[in-house]
Amino acid sequence: MFDSLVDKMNAAFRKFRNKGKLTEADVKEGMREIKLALLEADVNYKVVREFTSKVTERAVGTDVLESLMPAQMIVKIVNEELTALMGSANEKLNFSNNGPTVIMMVGLQGAGKTTHCGKIAGMLKNKHKRRPLLVACDVYRPAAIKQLQVVGEQLDIPVFTMGDQVSPVEIAKAGVRHAIEHGHDVVFIDTAGRLHVDETMMDELVAIKEAVEPKEILLVIDAMLGQDAVNVAETFNDKLDLTGVVLTKLDGDTRGGAALSVRSVTGKPIKFVGIGEKLDAIEPFYPDRMASRILGMGDVLSLIEKAENAYDEKQAAELEEKLRKNVFTLDDFLDQFRQIKKMGNVEQLIGMVPGIDRSKLKDVKIDEKQMAHTEAVILSMTKKERAKPDILNAKRRQRIAAGAGVGVDEVNRVMKQYDQVCKMMKQFSGKNMKKFARKGMKFPF
Repeated sequence: MFDSLVDKMNAAFRKFRNKGKLTEADVKEGMREIKLALLEADVNYKVVREFTSKVTERAVGTDVLESLMPAQMIVKIVNEELTALMGSANEKLNFSNNGPTVIMMVGLQGAGKTTHCGKIAGMLKNKHKRRPLLVACDVYRPAAIKQLQVVGEQLDIPVFTMGDQVSPVEIAKAGVRHAIEHGHDVVFIDTAGRLHVDETMMDELVAIKEAVEPKEILLVIDAMLGQDAVNVAETFNDKLDLTGVVLTKLDGDTRGGAALSVRSVTGKPIKFVGIGEKLDAIEPFYPDRMASRILGMGDVLSLIEKAENAYDEKQAAELEEKLRKNVFTLDDFLDQFRQIKKMGNVEQLIGMVPGIDRSKLKDVKIDEKQMAHTEAVILSMTKKERAKPDILNAKRRQRIAAGAGVGVDEVNRVMKQYDQVCKMMKQFSGKNMKKFARKGMKFPF
């Protein structure tokens, strides 16, 4: 995400780092480049002007210009101001003390409102043990109700609908009553979107708000809209008094303007970001982590959280015992491989690692097909072959390759990876082995 902005910000910082001592003129020249990078990322002009003024004011101070490492001090200042610009801290959902928490999802058509109703509901169900209900209030878009039902079915979350011949206001009220009667503690109202903001749409949303008194009103915005996203947010906020924003498609060709402008212009926090098409591809928004990513400093905390979500404690305990006995089969290899896949897009994970030179990764593409081939090769083996890889002679490898639909060279590649992991494991013993297993083994596939 924000690849172009990250590259340009780093280019500006390189000019600072190439000079042992900085002058006020050096700082202002660097700020001009940062300002240009932000404007090209479609950040609101007023936001850019205020941001660069604050950074410049702090950066030309005596403490910075006369410090031993002025370039690092400027990066620190930019990081702090970027974080403040996007809201300083993660803001969580507000829940009602009495009765179900009603969350109203609003936005333009095509932003991903229906899908993100399901994504957030799924997150609350799986991580916070909530009992959500999805309410289908989009009676205008063809197949909108069916889409929500499909999402609900995939997540095993019930969907309340009254068809497309009842007013959205009545559906919303009936949905909340249904939630109370059936013990649901969170209600997501999936409202209708339009291709553009219009009075009819806004009046309907206001009517729904008055009818169900939502605790949260979340605006779902396509991050690829850039500056237009801010204009949309302002309009919705004026009418509905939003409580937060959900930015979608942050995994796409996003310039970053929406993420860096919305909070400053509307005063409303970004609460979640959509980072992919899958129903678990959503994250709480942390301004400090996003600032670190934009400055090319990685995002260790998000990387750790992804690892923890994919980490199976029972499997780790079993793995620890096998390591003690120096037993590691291809089934174990496959389990670890799948845990890495559960963490998400590998290219995104690499981008979270601090110290990675992004310029050297531009032409690096993780071959998803090769990852699928690895799994297919192992699954094409018999149980005996996975338990005792030493028996894999040429004839067996030909049979495995045919079963997996790949060449024998792919089977040899997988076995080479497996051998490398086994050699690495032999370096661990005793306490190191226990620590290694408990942290979750992460292999470079």
